[in-house]
Order: sequence, then structure tokens, then C-alpha cells
Amino acid sequence: MAEPVRERHVTDGGGDSTFTVIVAALANLGIAIAKAVAGVLSGSSAMLSEAAHSVADTVTEVLLLTSLRRGARPADEDHPLGHGPERYIWALLAAVATFVGGAVFALYDGVHSLTHGEEPGDPLVAYLVLAVAFLLEGYSLRTGLKQARGEARHYKVPFGRYLRRTPDTAVKAVVMEDSAALAGLLLAAGGLLGGQLTGSGVWDGVASLCIGALLLYVAWVLGRANAGFLIGRPLPRTVRDRVRAELVAVEHIEAVLELTTLVQGPREALVAAKVDFRDVATAAQIEWACERAEQRLREEFPIVRRVYLDPTPGFAQRRSEGLNPWP
Repeated sequence: MAEPVRERHVTDGGGDSTFTVIVAALANLGIAIAKAVAGVLSGSSAMLSEAAHSVADTVTEVLLLTSLRRGARPADEDHPLGHGPERYIWALLAAVATFVGGAVFALYDGVHSLTHGEEPGDPLVAYLVLAVAFLLEGYSLRTGLKQARGEARHYKVPFGRYLRRTPDTAVKAVVMEDSAALAGLLLAAGGLLGGQLTGSGVWDGVASLCIGALLLYVAWVLGRANAGFLIGRPLPRTVRDRVRAELVAVEHIEAVLELTTLVQGPREALVAAKVDFRDVATAAQIEWACERAEQRLREEFPIVRRVYLDPTPGFAQRRSEGLNPWP
């Protein structure tokens, strides 16, 4: 069986994603401190839950920055396929940080507030902090949405579909966490207002529980997405069909017997295929057909960085030679 044809690889630094994550990290760090102070002064469990939320988000951004840096390292002798998948390990840890640091604390604090009761304090400072936090989180979300929408336009897919399927889980995490942060701020404000109007701490406890449930959902979605890429996710079916069509369109290629694709990073994918060449094609023609096929795939799909083609006898030829028709 012939050896796979040439491999090429280009490293992507992910500069846009890095900027987006840095903006989110700086915003969350400042917000976390302000929320913690406001939570202590106002006696609001929802504000303390929001502080834990922002601390978890800050840790998350640090882990995402680590994932971008380590995942962008080029291939070497010990890692011939590159380090792209490593970013999903760190991004998965970031989802765990959201769960442990944000959701668990918020749920615990909400239950504690409902079962033990707390005397509402002066909410003025909390309202001011919530207003400033809303502006900062809104700016961070705007940065993430700007990049995500630009990527969606680049790949010519609807924004919602891009956000669900994107392999750039760092941007997905920023968008989801900042959206959850804005919703959490509204919930915390509702809890403060309810406690202020009724004099009961129940509203504050319920708001904290809602914030915890929201963070649980975000952590589950991000964890599931990163786990999927770690296990191995192929290119979308429509893209795989187009890859087959591009290969078959190359002169001397009769059929694609088996196609394997693997997403290795936000802008990095591998294509491997068992290809049936014309029986009368010479070795030189097969070599140039492989070269042309790789060129077509890389031009049509910039995400494809590695192409491996394995010349394989077709079904009819294998039957005629008494071999298993299924390679």
C-alpha cells in the first residue's frame, strides 16, 4: 500500500480570539472585586453569587488564554500533528471552573439565604456596581459578538449555527459567559429590588439560585462542546460532501472509497482519504493528481491544513483479484 502523500501545515496564532479573551478577563477581574465589596456592604447573597460568577469567569479567561497560547504551538517531532487539540483540554478545564467556582457557590449561597434568612442592607452601592458591571460586561460581549459575527460571515453560515458548531470554543465561551453575566446582573438587580420592596431576603435567595442554574447550563454547554472536539469531531456533512466532490473532480481520480476528516483546532482540519485512481494512470500521473487534489482542497477550504491520500484499488478491481471489496 502506498505511503500517504505530502503534508503541509500552517500555524494560526488566533490573534482575534486572544484579544477577545483578554478584554473579557480584564473586565471580569475588575467586576469581581466591585461585586464582592458591594455584596458585603449590602448583605446581598445574589451580589455575592455574582462576585463568585465573575471570579469564575476571570479564572476561565486565564485558562482560555493558556489554551490559545499552547494550542498555537507548531508541530514538532514529538507532536507531528501539532498541538491544536490541547486548547480543548484547557477550555474544558475552564468550563469546570465555571461550574465549581460560579454555579456551585451561587446555588449554595441561594439555599443558605432561603433557609437561614438574611437582613437586607443598603442596596445603593450594589445598584451602582451592577450598573457599572453591566456596561463593562456589555463591552466585553460586544467584542466577542463582533468576532463571532465576522467569522460567521467569513464561513457564510448563520450566526446561530456558527456559535453552536464553531471549533473556536474560546470565542464561544466569551459570548456565552458574558451573555450569562448580563442575565445574572439583571437577576441580581431583581433580587435586590424585591428585597427592598418587601423587606424579605427570599427574593435575593431565589435570584442567587437562578444565577446558579444559569451558570450550570453554560458550564454544561461549554463542557460538552470541548469534550466533543477532544473525542474527535469531523467537518460538517455538507463540507465533507464538497471535499468528496473536489477530489473526484481531479483528473485520474475515479472515486473516493473512504473519507476521514478531523477538526484539530479553530482553523485547522485534517483530511485523509482512500482514493481509487484510474487503472491506466502512471505513477507520475498519480503523484500529480495527489498534488492537484491537495491544492484544490486547500484553496477551497482554508481550514484544511493536512491532506493524506492513500491510492487504493477500486471495488471492481478488488473483486477481480479475489480481494475483499471493502478496503
